[in-house]
Amino acid sequence: MIIAIVTVSYQPPKREASVAAASSLPASAAQQVATDVTKAASVDSLMATSIGATIAESTSLPVAKNVTNLSQSLATESMLAQTDTNTISKPQIASLTADTHTTREYVAVAGDTATSVAQKYSLSAQTVRWANSLSSDAIEPGRKLVIPPVDGVFYTVRAGDTVDSIVAKYGANRQDVIAINDLEIVGNPTAGQQLTIPNGNLPENERPGYQAPRPTLAATPSGGYGTASRLLASVGNGYAFGNCTWYAYERRVQLGLPVGSFWGNASTWAYNATLAGLRVDGNPTTGSIMQNGGGYGHVAIVEGVNPGVSITISEMNGYRFGGGFNRIGHGDIPWSEAVSGMYRYIH
Repeated sequence: MIIAIVTVSYQPPKREASVAAASSLPASAAQQVATDVTKAASVDSLMATSIGATIAESTSLPVAKNVTNLSQSLATESMLAQTDTNTISKPQIASLTADTHTTREYVAVAGDTATSVAQKYSLSAQTVRWANSLSSDAIEPGRKLVIPPVDGVFYTVRAGDTVDSIVAKYGANRQDVIAINDLEIVGNPTAGQQLTIPNGNLPENERPGYQAPRPTLAATPSGGYGTASRLLASVGNGYAFGNCTWYAYERRVQLGLPVGSFWGNASTWAYNATLAGLRVDGNPTTGSIMQNGGGYGHVAIVEGVNPGVSITISEMNGYRFGGGFNRIGHGDIPWSEAVSGMYRYIH
């Protein structure tokens, strides 16, 4: 009797009629109609057929499969009724919480690079380098970095600057500059004010490392060279001043990376680094020591990695970039050469 009642009385949910009726009612009443129809389909009928299917299966009635199929169909109809595009649904409101106007500050930790920091804030590495006058991808731990809200140029206004002159100089959109810096409220920028220039392009002569090198350990532009002072030597640097090993030790100290004081000539650095527990392999990473050569050998510092294209290195007394005693050179090595096996990298 139960099976017969369920089988005969089942009717698929009538969505069309319900929606049509609801369309002539106020919004609140229409919402209630849709809810009642869905509940009726998904609770009452579904419960009845589910009970009927259970009884039919447990008693091995001939119509057991029919009732089970009926129950499954109703369950599907119920889900369709709740997800149908005709069903009146509660609108979803997106909450925009991202602050695209605020410039943040980040303090670098050991192992950070311009690329890794940029990825944390969904920016390009170029933006981070430009905003912080970084001539390489390597970053010293403890360095405070400016993090612009969007990609582009971070600019300090000079006397005589106007919105139009800034926009023209950096190839930006005037309205974007005004909007992100709230200039529609404060008016023209004043000297010393820091602005974000969305999608701005820094002129070549303003990019980090462009100016003539000064006596420093910082990497110099490609093809150029700098020098260092004996007074810059760190405690523990047991290497001969002006040589590649002396410079590699100092640059690694700047980057907060370990290096031994008694690894000998460059030719034995990879071996001694392995004994010291450092990883040594053929894969260049930013901040790693590049080692090669027989005889005295040579070491340099990997300043940046562009996988598949090239690596950027800095070196002292090098045979490729600058060359000569106490000269710090900076340049690119093709990727095919960098991973050819002729170099070892101390991490």
